[in-house]
Amino acid sequence: MTIEPTTLLAITAIFIGSYVQTAIGFGLAIVSAPILIVYAPQYVPAPICLIALFISLLNALKHRSSIELGGLKMAILGRVPGSIAGAALLVYVSAHVLTLWIGLLVLLAVVVSVLPYRIEPTPRRMVIAGFFSGLFGTSSAIGGPPMAILLQHQEANQLRGNLSAFFVFSSIVSLAAQIPVGFLSLDKLWITLPLIPSAWLGYWLALKTTQSLPKEKIRYAALILCLICGIIAIYESIH
Repeated sequence: MTIEPTTLLAITAIFIGSYVQTAIGFGLAIVSAPILIVYAPQYVPAPICLIALFISLLNALKHRSSIELGGLKMAILGRVPGSIAGAALLVYVSAHVLTLWIGLLVLLAVVVSVLPYRIEPTPRRMVIAGFFSGLFGTSSAIGGPPMAILLQHQEANQLRGNLSAFFVFSSIVSLAAQIPVGFLSLDKLWITLPLIPSAWLGYWLALKTTQSLPKEKIRYAALILCLICGIIAIYESIH
């Protein structure tokens, strides 16, 4: 049985993205969406959101003792209206514009992530971050950066746990918002199935290989990868 090139690309991108997300707490969509939107757009956003839900559940269970649900309530409050706005974007924005949008989002996430400023996660900022996580996550599957920026100075397992718990809820909301606008269907569920083993393998390998590595080295390697993917998406959208 032969595997379609686009399926093989999706499997590879999801494997790398799952590895990165398990290692640092976020990054699955930032790594995979810029490449897939250009070369295999059928996987954006619903299949990536489905895999994000799967990986987030695994990581949330792994780091459940570090989760602080009380601090996430305000972000969840902002996530719902953000997801509705993101679903509207899917209806009115073309694939060409969405590709550019994803590329710019990824580059913005990289720039903000390396800034030396520490942004404290106040309740108001959590609501705002939740809203933009919903907007970006539902329209492009890239909902991690707003929350990761606010929580990035937490201890490593606490960061992974809190982000994973938030992503479980946010992925469900984004998927629910995609149904009425036609972006989540049985066809999308079907093409997602071959990605699940790849996602699990990325998760498993990250647990085996990244626990002893310095968090900052993993983070910067992921940011370089994201930078490359973002540039590719922008380049392809303007040519």
